[in-house]
Parts: sequence; C-alpha cells; structure tokens
Amino acid sequence: MAEVSLRGVVKRFGEVEVVHGLDLDIGDKEFVVLVGPSGCGKSTLLRMIAGLEDISDGEIAIDGRVVNELAPKDRDIAMVFQDYALYPHLDVYRNMSFALEVRRFPKDEIRPRVERAAKILDIGHLLDRRPAQLSGGQRQRVAMGRAIVRDPEVFLFDEPLSNLDAKLRADMRTEIKKLHQAVRTTVIYVTHDQVEAMTLAERIVVMRGGYIEQIGTPDEVYNHPASLFVAGFIGAPRMNQIPCRLSGGGDKVEINGGPALPIEKGRMNGDAPKELVLGLRPEAFALTDGTASPSAFTVDVHFVEPLGSDTLTFFTLGESEVIARLPPLPLIKAGAKVGLSVDPQKMHLFDAATEKLIEPAR
Repeated sequence: MAEVSLRGVVKRFGEVEVVHGLDLDIGDKEFVVLVGPSGCGKSTLLRMIAGLEDISDGEIAIDGRVVNELAPKDRDIAMVFQDYALYPHLDVYRNMSFALEVRRFPKDEIRPRVERAAKILDIGHLLDRRPAQLSGGQRQRVAMGRAIVRDPEVFLFDEPLSNLDAKLRADMRTEIKKLHQAVRTTVIYVTHDQVEAMTLAERIVVMRGGYIEQIGTPDEVYNHPASLFVAGFIGAPRMNQIPCRLSGGGDKVEINGGPALPIEKGRMNGDAPKELVLGLRPEAFALTDGTASPSAFTVDVHFVEPLGSDTLTFFTLGESEVIARLPPLPLIKAGAKVGLSVDPQKMHLFDAATEKLIEPAR
C-alpha cells in the first residue's frame, strides 16, 4: 500500500506563510494532480512530500509511516522534474541504472530493471545513446525510466512537460497515462496546465494562494465548480462569468444590462442572495431563431475563432464579454446576428459576495 496522508501541513518562509494547514488523502495507486496558478503552493507542497523542503507544521505520512524527519532517500519516492537532469557524459543505460549502482544493487538485478523500464517507455533502442543525441520527448522518457527502475511506492512529477512543444506535450500525456496503467503506483503530479490536469487525473486538487479550493474528479471540478476561481481556471476557454440579479419571484436571473433568463424551478430558496454571478460554459449555448423559447435571445457577433470541429464565437451579453462554442456554420461570422438560447440545467449560480457556488435548493 502507498497511501499518502497530509494533516495540517504548513510551510513558512520566515514569517511568510505560503501553505496554510492543508489536509489531503491520496489513495493507493491513485493518480492525483495538483493544479493552480504560479505561486499557489503546489510545487512547494510536492517538495515537502519529497523531503526537499522542511514542513513548518503538520504531518506527512506515506504508507502509514510519518516521514517528517526522514531524508528524501528514505521515503521510497521517485521524482521527475521539469528539468530532465540527465548526466550528459553517461549513456541512457547508465543514466537509468546510476541510482541503483550507487545503492550497490547486484548487476544481475540492475539490467532486468533497466530493460523492463526501457520496454515500458519504448526506449530500448536508445540505451547506448547519450542525452545530447536525444529529442526532448526521449529525454523525458529517460528521466521517467530512471524513476521507474527504483520501483518506488510513490511517483512525484513536478511540471515534467513544461519544456516540450505542444505536440510532444500531448504525446507525453498519453505516455504518462500508459505508464501509470503499466506500473500502477501512486502518482502525485503538479502542473499549472488545466488541460494536463483534466486529461491525466483520477482526482484533481485545485489550489489557490496556499489553500485547497476544491478536490474532485475531472468531471466534478468541470461540471460542478465550487467557486468562481475553479470555474474560471478549469476549462478552455474558461467559464463565462456574468453578473446578474435574481428576479421574477426567484425563477429568473436578470443579466446586468441584458436579458432575463429562466432558471430551473425550485433552483433557489428564499435565503438566496440577490446579487449573483451566472456561470456558463461555452458549450452551454445552442443556436435558435432567437424567439423559440423563454431563454432565447439575439446577439451581435464580434469575431470568431474557427477550430474545424466547432467555432468559438465572441459577443456581448449585457455588460459582459462572452464566448460560445457553436457548430462551424457559415452564418456564424463577425458582424452577424445570431439567435441563441441557454439550457437552464447548464447554468451555474454563484454568490457575488463570497464567490462560492450556490447549491440547488432541496
């Protein structure tokens, strides 16, 4: 078992506290992604788990054993960094075997471990090459292979794909998925890229300013964001956030400077705040003739971004700039008038003061 447990974990640099009493449980063989903007504390948290940063308060346990005072080498973890950190004078085989050699593993045990890792990562034909002879993606595979041969309880990844181009990033995401399926070890992965988080994670931990904003599956954080921050951070393009007010006896929201849209019956209770923010994913909009339903309205298209399979359409709704993901039709072009509607079930309502999601009334 390789469960990782954090209890009240705090990190201070001098008098400045950057991680604020975090609690988190990561299950055995689970793939968890820590995601958030630069400076939110995700890499610092990962380094504390690895033992590369001391914790100021709290407790970290791996496999039920408190590791606060253990050196990194004694925690049975392996870490893959943004920088590949390969030895330039050693070939791929020696780069992968070096940590085992230092620990005086028998040679007849080292070779099978290296060859197994190389087979998993499809780099068996590169074992006699040096890092300078490899592409960026191949170097990252070697860095992962160096971690695999140690057979650790926990893999830690610190933004490992940041140095790769867009195509290689997509390819390596697939490779990391395959790696987890093949090795089935607990993985904690740090990234600021929400696409990586959505495509890789079994659970996502969204961080902001040293706090955890939300923990959930990719589907949960995308379709049920707990706050305006999560709604805006997860998703590309981000969720539209439109100031509005509750009206019509609680069965409508009136967009500031724009139309009133019906919401689900019973969606809000009597204690609901009047000042709201309406959250709409770009795919929440549908084309209509502008009059087909109570939720229909007409907009003037400012400009479009054709993506082949669909078209990102930019327009103003009330006082807010809004993006809709629509079918790639000729009528959708800059300057055109387009009729749209919104499915009430795809509306997210947030308290404008607290920025928290307002749960449907029960």
